[in-house]
Parts: sequence; structure tokens; C-alpha cells
Amino acid sequence: MVKKEIIRNEKLKEQYYSFEHESGLKILLYPMKGYSSSYALFGTKLGSIDTVFKTGEDTEYTTVPEGVAHFLEHKLFESEDGDAFTLFAKTGASANAFTSFEKTCYLFSATDRFEESLKSLLTFVQSPYFTQQTVEKEQGIIGQEIRMYEDNPGWRVFFNLLGALYLENPVRIDIAGTVESIAKIDAELLYKCYHTFYNLNNMVLAVAGNFDVDSAVKVIEENLKPSKKVEVDQKIANEPEEIRASRTVQALSVSIPLFSIGFKEQVREGQELLKYQIASELLLEVLFGEGSTLYRKMYDEGLINQTFGYEVFAGRGYFSNILEGESEHPDEVFRLVQEEISKAKAQGIDEESFERCKKSFYGRLVRGFNNVETVANGLVTSYFAGVDIYDNIKTVEKMDLSFVQSVLESSLQADKAALSIIEPVK
Repeated sequence: MVKKEIIRNEKLKEQYYSFEHESGLKILLYPMKGYSSSYALFGTKLGSIDTVFKTGEDTEYTTVPEGVAHFLEHKLFESEDGDAFTLFAKTGASANAFTSFEKTCYLFSATDRFEESLKSLLTFVQSPYFTQQTVEKEQGIIGQEIRMYEDNPGWRVFFNLLGALYLENPVRIDIAGTVESIAKIDAELLYKCYHTFYNLNNMVLAVAGNFDVDSAVKVIEENLKPSKKVEVDQKIANEPEEIRASRTVQALSVSIPLFSIGFKEQVREGQELLKYQIASELLLEVLFGEGSTLYRKMYDEGLINQTFGYEVFAGRGYFSNILEGESEHPDEVFRLVQEEISKAKAQGIDEESFERCKKSFYGRLVRGFNNVETVANGLVTSYFAGVDIYDNIKTVEKMDLSFVQSVLESSLQADKAALSIIEPVK
């Protein structure tokens, strides 16, 4: 280890260890006394939106087919000796992986034999094995997965919304890509992407829960392979401010229509993104949470049910406020939502409602530190976003009504709004 730092939060009375390894790998270890399990994540900053990139040695950008990150995640579990899951079966650990818009992570959860499982995680992620034969086999498997999600109402209502909001950003494309795009993937392309993004300088290892820090450090140092530093320039799409369409409808096999309402917002990054993201979450809770006047009105009138919810969907090159649920009259819900926004902009946010939502939000963040999986995921997500896991709590503490009011005035614009509907097949 080259550099070790202890990161503390005095209010929570908690701390974790941050290491800068000589290989370039960022290591974040968060021991949690009294917990029965440990949770480890080995992640790379390669997501579905990373389709255009170049290294410091390249003169031009490389463009890869949509779905490469997800395809690579699937293939990395295979080796010449078999499936990586067998390594974890021997220790009793539960292993998995996921690809999101911005990252790919490999993980395990264990209650025993932690060091052995950690070694297995480090070993298989650093040992790629691709052949054209196995790639072609995987194309058929992932192709079936893509077709399955094409008929999934909840999946389609969300991606149809992103397709209405975004014109250029790959966030509008299914994380797994399309049947046509994955057909262009071969073993050579997978190796190129692997050696570019799975360079340890582009990765992070986070562990939370019941484990011994010194033992973990020993396993890590013994199982990290030498890594040549590769600087990656991940090109973000030049996304216009306008939206593609204000309304999109698709018919699928549902008994009640699904809807997703989105508002395209200004792109931000780092600490500024975190501040606006938290302000937007508080804003959505004040206006549309279960304690709001509009929620009670729509629920009592049967316009929405308990599936109604909201989220701030934000990351590298994209930022949207989203409301979703089920309704027999989604256009009326859309109208009432916009009406409530106009009313709030004219009259201002109720201070009592703001303080109530702020306390509730703060409480949820604090409770999250009681879950090893939440902590480990938070460490990785925060690191790739350029912030610290404790910054969420600090930002909420400092958040005031005047700033949230200013966010309301500049966001949730009617001309940046879109409605996605999945209606029953007639």
C-alpha cells in the first residue's frame, strides 16, 4: 500500500479506510462491528453509456456497439477451468455482478471464509478468457434476454421515456444493447475494452461489514496483478437541451396502464451534481410524496395507487426528475402534476413540509449505514461520482429552503417534460 487515509464522520461516529495502491487501484474498507456478514464490490468505471472512448495512446476515439459493458460482465465469469461461480460455491459465498449506465461491478456476500472469497473475486475479475466460439454462444443467450425485456412493461415504460427525453445520450438505449448491436461484438473487441477499462487505475474495490482490515489488505496485496497505467477519456454525448417527444405510447399485455413522467434537467457533475440531486429529491418529496396534498387528492380519486413513486435519475451527461406508477388516466395525472408544479412556482414551497421531508430524508440516509450492502454500494457509487460517502449526509444537513426553491424555479419545465404510457393491448 502506498497511502492510507482514515475517513471519519463525527456525527455518525463511524470511519472507513481509504488506500491508494501502487497498482492504481482505489481500495475502500469499511469494517462494521457486530454484523454477521461482509459484502465486497470490485467495480470498473465502464457502463452502458461508455460507447465512445480513447486512451492516452490513441489518436482517435473508438466507438463500440451498445451493450459491450453488459456483454463483458457476462463473459468475465467464464474461464478455461469453468465458471467463476464454482469458486464461491466452495466457500459458501453468494456471488453476482451487475452493469449499470455508468459502472460494472462484481460482488459477493459472505458470513464465513471471507478471505477465500475475496481472493476468488480478485482472481476471476483479473483473468479474462474470451474465444470467438464462446462469444457467439453468449450472443444467443443475451439476445434472448433482450427480447424478454422488450415485452416487460415496467422496463419498456422507463426506456421509452428515456427515448423521449434524450436524443444523443446512450442512456436512452437498453443497458444490454440491442440484438443488432451485440451481433457486432467479437473476442478481439472484448479484449480491447477489458484492457482499457479493467485497468486497475480505472477500478475500485470496496468492502463493508464483518471482516478484519489487516487480513483483507494482505489478501489484496497478494492477489493484485501489476497494472500499467492507462488514462481513459470517456466521451460524453453532446446532448441538446430539447427533448425528442412529449408523449410516447406502447401497447403491451397489462391490465392497467403504466406511466412514467420525466423532466429533462441541466447536466451537472461532482459536488454540484450531488447538491442538485439531493435538492431535487427533497423537492419531489415535498410536491409528490405520500404526505403531499396532490398525492392524497390523486389517491383518493383513484387516479393513482400504491405503485406511485418518484426518483432523481442523474449521472454522467444526464439528469432527469421522474414520476411513475399505474393509472387508468395517465394523461390526467400528467396534467395535475404540471398544474401542481406551476402552483408551487407561483406560491413557493411550504416551509413546514420542507423541514418534515428534510428530516425524513436525513433519517433514511443514516439508516442506510446499518446495511452492509448499502454501505459497500455507496462507497463505489460515491467514488466514481467524485464525492465521499459521507457527503450525502453533510449536503442534506446544509440544505436550506431558499436553495430548493431556486432549484424549483429552474427545473421541472413544461417544455422539457415527457409522458410515457404502456397501455393494454386492445
